[in-house]
Amino acid sequence: MKTFIVTGGSAGIGLQIARRLAHDGNQVVLVGRNPDRLKQAELSLAAEALTCRTVSLDVRDDVAVNHLIENLSEVDGVVNNAAGNFAAPAVDMSLNGFRAVVEISLYGTFNFSTAVARRLIAEERPGVMCNIITTYAWTGAPGVAHSAAAKAGMLAFTKSVGREWGAHGIRVNAVAPGFVPTESATAQILSAPDSADRMRGLIPLGRFGRSEEISDAVSFLMSDQASYITGTSSPSTAAGPSECQCTPPHPATTARDPVRLHPRLFVGSAWRSPNKMKHKGQPTTRAAPMACT
Repeated sequence: MKTFIVTGGSAGIGLQIARRLAHDGNQVVLVGRNPDRLKQAELSLAAEALTCRTVSLDVRDDVAVNHLIENLSEVDGVVNNAAGNFAAPAVDMSLNGFRAVVEISLYGTFNFSTAVARRLIAEERPGVMCNIITTYAWTGAPGVAHSAAAKAGMLAFTKSVGREWGAHGIRVNAVAPGFVPTESATAQILSAPDSADRMRGLIPLGRFGRSEEISDAVSFLMSDQASYITGTSSPSTAAGPSECQCTPPHPATTARDPVRLHPRLFVGSAWRSPNKMKHKGQPTTRAAPMACT
C-alpha cells in the first residue's frame, strides 16, 4: 500500500482521482483550502467504503506544504491537481489575477513536488508524481493567458524534473485532460444556449470527457505498470493538443457566451468567478470580467 497526496482533491476531477487511487488500494491524502468541501469529499468516499485523510491548506504556502510532508508517516507520491481559473481577455486582467492563477497551479506544483522529492531522496526511496495540466499548455488559448502560462510552466517543469530526479527513482509525468463537464466547469463554460452542442461539434468523438477517464490515466501513471515512464505528458482527450486551437472571439458575444471566448477550452481542476480568485485581497480584472459571471 502506498500513500499518495492529491491536491485540489475536494471535488471534480481531483476527487475522482482520489477515489480511483483509493480503489487501487492506496492511502490517499486530500488537500484543499475549504474544510467543508474536504469533509464532504471524505463522506462521499466513506459511502463507498473508502478512507482518506484530509488536510486544509493553501498550496501556495510553502511553509505549510513542507510541514505537511515532513510530518506524514509515509509519502510515496503526489498528484498536483490544484488549480484556479477564470475567463478574461489578457488586456482586462490585473497583475493580481494573473499572479493568483499562476501561483496556485505552478507554484503549488513546485511546492509539493520539491517537498516530496526532498523527503524521498533523503529516505532513498522511489516515488511518483503526476501533474494535471491542460491541452492548451501547448498551444495557448484566448481568454486564459494566465492559465495557459501556468500550465505550460507545469509541462516544462514535468519534463525537467523527470530528467533530474530519474536517478533517484522518482518518476514525474503529466496528464492533460480534454474538456470534462464538472460542476464548476459547466457553470462557467456551458451556461449559454447551445454552447454544449457547439463544443461537442469540435470534438471528433462527439462527446465530452468523463472524470473517470482522466482518473484511469492518472491511476496507470502512478502505478508500477508505468515504472519505465517518466518526463512525459499524456493528453487525455478525444483529439490531442491541437484541438484547443481557436480564433479570437467577437467582442459582442464573449460576455454572454464563454464558448465563443474560448470554444476549445479544456480546463484543469477549478473554474471560479474572478471575484473569488484574489491575490492578497486584490481584484483580478481591470474591467468587468468576460464570460465568468
